[in-house]
Amino acid sequence: MKKSLVLAMAMALGVTASAYAANPFSDVPAGHWAYDSIAKLAAAGVIDGYGDTTFKGDRLMTRYEMAQIVAKAMAKGANVDKLAAEFADELDALGVRVAALEKKSDNVKIGGEIRLHYASSNKKGDFDADGKSESGLRTRLYFTGAVNDNWDYVARLENQQFFNGNGDGENYAGEDTDVNVNVAMLDGRLGGVNIQAGRIDDVFADGYIYDGEHDAIRASYGDKVYVAGAYGKPTDLNEDEDEALFKEFWQAEVGTNTGSFVDGKVGFMSFKDSDSTDFKTATGDDKDNIWYAGLNFNIAKDTVLSGMYLKSDVDKAGDLDLDDDGYVVGLSYRGADPSEPGSWGLAANYYDQGAGTYTAHTIDGYTANDGDGWGFKGWSVNGNLTVAKNMVANVTYYDTKAKDGDDTAKHHVLWSELNISF
Repeated sequence: MKKSLVLAMAMALGVTASAYAANPFSDVPAGHWAYDSIAKLAAAGVIDGYGDTTFKGDRLMTRYEMAQIVAKAMAKGANVDKLAAEFADELDALGVRVAALEKKSDNVKIGGEIRLHYASSNKKGDFDADGKSESGLRTRLYFTGAVNDNWDYVARLENQQFFNGNGDGENYAGEDTDVNVNVAMLDGRLGGVNIQAGRIDDVFADGYIYDGEHDAIRASYGDKVYVAGAYGKPTDLNEDEDEALFKEFWQAEVGTNTGSFVDGKVGFMSFKDSDSTDFKTATGDDKDNIWYAGLNFNIAKDTVLSGMYLKSDVDKAGDLDLDDDGYVVGLSYRGADPSEPGSWGLAANYYDQGAGTYTAHTIDGYTANDGDGWGFKGWSVNGNLTVAKNMVANVTYYDTKAKDGDDTAKHHVLWSELNISF
């Protein structure tokens, strides 16, 4: 066993069939099949044998003995990536740095998420045009490749399957999708500035204005006190490029992230070049400008009270006068941790948002912004539980209705999902 491993090491160092140095070990005969390799490694200082001039090639090696050989071979330039990764702990104890080799052998990391969901509503059209429920499976695979010490490339493949219906409801497509790349971005740092550029999936204003994919460049500076900004195209609103709701946006925000009793943020987001014939602003242009300010209060251990106020300049839809501001108030306790089975959390929110204060809202319930209803208000309650490691169950109930328009009937939506990460 010992001689076989040493032969493999000799091959990694490029040993030829004949040795150029005499064998120093008394128990390795000249005719032995490993003679040349052992002689070469001994001459190179990779193996030492024992103090009594023996090699003891039939003796099983300890992990530390093998680690010493790997370390010496690495110093001689041998390509021993797999052995270095296998004996990383022992090499670390010997003071040999193998981080670069480990990174090279694991340059691309793969992870994923699976979401099973079931949703039901008291009204047709919320999910499926002919029914009141929806169920499906969403699969996401993430690929993260290290460009260098400061930059990564991140891509996401996604597929959505629906188990019932083929709906065309106002909030949910209800149609199976092909596997597509819907995240593709560079993520890194320039000096002290964090940069993301490409197709990104993230939220603005905690998702109360926008939650979804966008082609943009985003930057932030600072930790406990930060400034951030973004410019790009709201991809989720532009599935039909000929009738895009908004073709571009920009955003700026300042805030704190101290973890103390209170943290806050203020920001501004502008959606431009609307093809919608319904939205009208006080200035008469084709923009939706939204100011927002939010506070989070850590009122007790694991308990957070939050609030956000939003103000838009959209005040009409056709000839209908609209509410141009809104707010969201939330209370949350603890929260399910995917790494801790049995961990759980509760949350509740109240929403009252005018039509212009959001474009792609984060909730899975009913939000009206069409010809029959504009803006929405109502409440939600949520419970979440880690049922097993990396398996989290969520159940949310929404009771909402349109603020303005012809249809202000309540929509009762029950949304449940099981999220599995790997």
